[in-house]
Amino acid sequence: MAEHNEKGKRAEELVKDWLSGKGYTFREANYRHSHAEIDLIFEHKGLLVFVEVKFRSGTGFGYAEEFVDYTKRRLIIKAADHYIHEKDWQKDIRFDIVGVYQDRNGNINFRQFEDAFY
Repeated sequence: MAEHNEKGKRAEELVKDWLSGKGYTFREANYRHSHAEIDLIFEHKGLLVFVEVKFRSGTGFGYAEEFVDYTKRRLIIKAADHYIHEKDWQKDIRFDIVGVYQDRNGNINFRQFEDAFY
């Protein structure tokens, strides 16, 4: 597996643990439909939360939310629509982006953008 893929998977695990610690209930990881993938799916306070995870080693090239473009958002929404139908989800949903930032010392920080798009 390429190094950037390994870092991405590690970031997803860190976000899964971090959000679970904040009271989110984990449902699924890496849900795929056609060419679309949702990194993580949680339930939180009656909402189904679809989470896109982005890893960054510093912010010199921009923040995580800047790397979820229109095409990526459309793919995530398409997969979410399929998931909602498949699971017969009848409540509200939300799309979040969580940036995982690693500084020069290896420290990890998170930045969550709730309701980042729709």
